[in-house]
Amino acid sequence: MLKTVQLILFLLLLPLLVGAQNFNGKIINSNNGLPIHNAIIVNLKSNDTVFSNDSGFFKINRTGEYKITKTGYLNEIISIDISKFTVVKLITNSSQLDEVIINSNHLPKSLKKATSSIDIISQSQIQRFNNTDFSPILNNTPGVFMQSGALNTNRITIRGIGSRNLFGTSKIRAYFKNIPLTNGSGETTIEDFELGSISKMEIIKGATSSSYGAGLGGTIILHPKNSKNNNTQVSNEFSMGSFGLIKNISTLNLNLKNSSINTVFSTTNYDGYRDNNNYNRQTFTITGNHFINSNNDISILASFVNLKAFIPSSLNETDFINNPEQAAFTWQQARGFEDAIRGIIGLSWNHNYSDNLKQSTSIFTSFRDAYEPRPFNILSENSFAFGVRSRLIGNLMVFQKNMKFTIGGELFRDRYNSETFENLYEDFPEETGSVKGDKLSNFEENRTYYNLFFESDFELSNLTTLTFGLNLNKTAYKLKDRFEASESNPDQSGDFKFEPIISPKLGVSHLISNNISLFSSISQGFSPISLNETLLPDGQINTNLKPETGWNFEIGSRGSFSKGKLQYTISIYRLNIKNLVVSRRTAQDAFIGINAGKTRHDGLELKLNYQALKTKIVRLNPFINYTLNKFKFKEFIDVDSNFSGNDLTGVPSQVLNLGADYHFNFGLYGNIFHQYVGEIPITDSNTLYSDSYNLTHLKIGYRTNPNKKFGINIFLGINNLFNKHYASQILINASGFGGTPPRYYYPGNPINYYSGVRLNYVF
Repeated sequence: MLKTVQLILFLLLLPLLVGAQNFNGKIINSNNGLPIHNAIIVNLKSNDTVFSNDSGFFKINRTGEYKITKTGYLNEIISIDISKFTVVKLITNSSQLDEVIINSNHLPKSLKKATSSIDIISQSQIQRFNNTDFSPILNNTPGVFMQSGALNTNRITIRGIGSRNLFGTSKIRAYFKNIPLTNGSGETTIEDFELGSISKMEIIKGATSSSYGAGLGGTIILHPKNSKNNNTQVSNEFSMGSFGLIKNISTLNLNLKNSSINTVFSTTNYDGYRDNNNYNRQTFTITGNHFINSNNDISILASFVNLKAFIPSSLNETDFINNPEQAAFTWQQARGFEDAIRGIIGLSWNHNYSDNLKQSTSIFTSFRDAYEPRPFNILSENSFAFGVRSRLIGNLMVFQKNMKFTIGGELFRDRYNSETFENLYEDFPEETGSVKGDKLSNFEENRTYYNLFFESDFELSNLTTLTFGLNLNKTAYKLKDRFEASESNPDQSGDFKFEPIISPKLGVSHLISNNISLFSSISQGFSPISLNETLLPDGQINTNLKPETGWNFEIGSRGSFSKGKLQYTISIYRLNIKNLVVSRRTAQDAFIGINAGKTRHDGLELKLNYQALKTKIVRLNPFINYTLNKFKFKEFIDVDSNFSGNDLTGVPSQVLNLGADYHFNFGLYGNIFHQYVGEIPITDSNTLYSDSYNLTHLKIGYRTNPNKKFGINIFLGINNLFNKHYASQILINASGFGGTPPRYYYPGNPINYYSGVRLNYVF
């Protein structure tokens, strides 16, 4: 550990020891602040032309008017003074998806040259649906499935990974820019963040990103919005809808010459379709960039969430069919809810040594305080985390071939305190709700991990790119039981340390034409074990428990036909996982983890976008996304039960999304979206499956600009147009207690609407 800290400190201090070149300006993506290389900068008077380098920097020799162009972006004309450093922000051209630039391993490149499955969810795709719920947005991505029992009750799976986590999302990593959203136990929450503060999402599927920890399921990267080019603007969006939905988003973009600030404040209030379903949330997000000089720039990201959300929980089959509006009886009686405050703060520093070498370093901290009354107890918890992430990004010649690389490390530590108390709600009148009683437990967990990573793109030719990556992870937990030990409550203090895990990856992409590429990859990943899974009923820590590991094999193609009108991505993969960790329930709120065997994940993913019509009057773009899942327990023996050969629990057999976007030149726009979700195995024995279902959503809107400074956007949407009854989330392998039937189902919302207006003013 000491050597790791020394290495990271060296990376932090290295920029102070090395000089760099001087530039006149930098060209970046207006949505996410990423540098744009090979942009063309032309002096409109002399026609002198220069290009931006790999870091987006450029150098010119005279003051004047310049036109900046780059395929995939709208042209920009701007005055540049050579005595000042100028930041130019280009806006992406959504009609040229072939030229999308990804940054998933910190080596910006065209998506069509990527060697693994990466999906980009653009801002326009986020705005297809309402601005409250993540699930329809993520579920429009092949291979990704988000079950949503309520706005605060969700589970995300990628290629089946995370499906066995009973509550919340696990085994999938997430970042808000460079700040980890995944805690030390591998649990991730993204749904608390404001959708209106996100410019786009990158989803890396499978264990193919060494730079982000080589997680088995993959990584979700949220990119915050940044201010637009050379203007200050304010906007406000107010919306309302069914079940008491009222939401407001206020945004301020402040743009100075070398600095920019974007702030988003939102409030969301929602009564909910079900009993005990009220939701109240306030968020504040601020992003800022400051370009110190041509060699150094800094950025800040801060996000704060204040949430109070009641919990209706799951229902048994009879109640799910006959009375889905009700909450689970005990949760209704206890008035169960979660009350949480969380925040993340990060500061990043980018330094350029030369055109071919730069460094990016981020320091970050996060906190969460929560209080959650449940029928079986009351949980009070708080966590505090801090970390540093630093990497070198370079470009060099190897065997007279170009190789881009990144090397670096990430150190993360968090402290988690949790206490549970008796819930005495049954001793008081029904309307009282939860009442705190005696303390039942008191734990302090200290969790540490570090990742060292290397990743490179080696251009074997103009057509073929070879990617190699390596990740080294070391994870350790330390548990302190601060509750007085007794015969019935043994001391559970102890340590748990994983052996170092090395995860390699190898990928290749080849352009068989200017518009079509083939890609394939082989990679290994792992999923960390939570400390709770290591605890045995006798209070000891199970040091024999092993983390899940797996190899991912994939081949695919992406490209376009008909002069770019039809764009596609298709991939097939096999993911073999061993040391499957199974949570065995020992009490209503107690689980232990066991290694129970192996799973095999075979899948096909298809994505099609078609520009069916593009005239001066109207644009029409239909799309199809399809996921086929053949996930099996290859070996799974739990006590006396042999589930080998059964379908993996908690994952739909297939998901099909159909839709179309339309835009008229006079301002009318909208979309229609249809989703089919196949049946989901609910029990490991496969004796019970959920029903398949179909959902249809509509949205229509109108945009207009009465003048150059003022804009109006009015919209109306309808979800579940045909009022289908379905389970929006499944609790797998649920058990009944006290003679009650098991509660497997979270009812989805019936037909519902939302409408709103957005006003924007540019100063």
